[in-house]
Amino acid sequence: MASTPRAHTPQSTPFRWDGVEELVYKESDTTFRDVTRRVLAGAEAGQGVELRYFEVGPGGHSTLEHHEHTHVVVPVRGQGRALVGTEVVDLAPHDVVQVPAWTWHQFRAVGDEPFGFLCLVTCERDRPVRPDAEQLAQLRSIPEVADFLRV
Repeated sequence: MASTPRAHTPQSTPFRWDGVEELVYKESDTTFRDVTRRVLAGAEAGQGVELRYFEVGPGGHSTLEHHEHTHVVVPVRGQGRALVGTEVVDLAPHDVVQVPAWTWHQFRAVGDEPFGFLCLVTCERDRPVRPDAEQLAQLRSIPEVADFLRV
C-alpha cells in the first residue's frame, strides 16, 4: 500500500516546517550565495507539482539561469529583487512572479533579513542552463540588468 502524504505540516518556528529538511540549494553549482531550499509538497502528493520554499540570506542570490520548465514564485518573507527576462523587479511578500520557459531569472535578498519565497514547479523538469559568455554579455548590455546580476 502506498503511503499517504501528510495532510498538514505545521511550522515549528516561522519558516521552518516540522519534518521538512533544509536542503542544499544546488549540489554542483557554486554561482549562488546563501540560499537554502525545503520541499513542502512533492510528487507524493499526486498533483504533478512540487511546492518549495527557498530562503536567500542577506546579501545572497540565486543562480542566473533559464530552462524549459516554468516557475510561479510568491515571496512570503523579507524583501527581494528579481531578474525576469530583461526586467528587474522589486518584490515584497505576497507579490506573484511568473517565470516563463527559457527566461533568464535570478533572485536576490534586499536588506538585513532573509528573503523567503514559495516556488511552484512541475515534478518533471529539465536541468537549468547557465549563460555562456555571449549571452552574459548581451544581458550586461542593459545597464539595469548589469547592475543587478551576480555571477
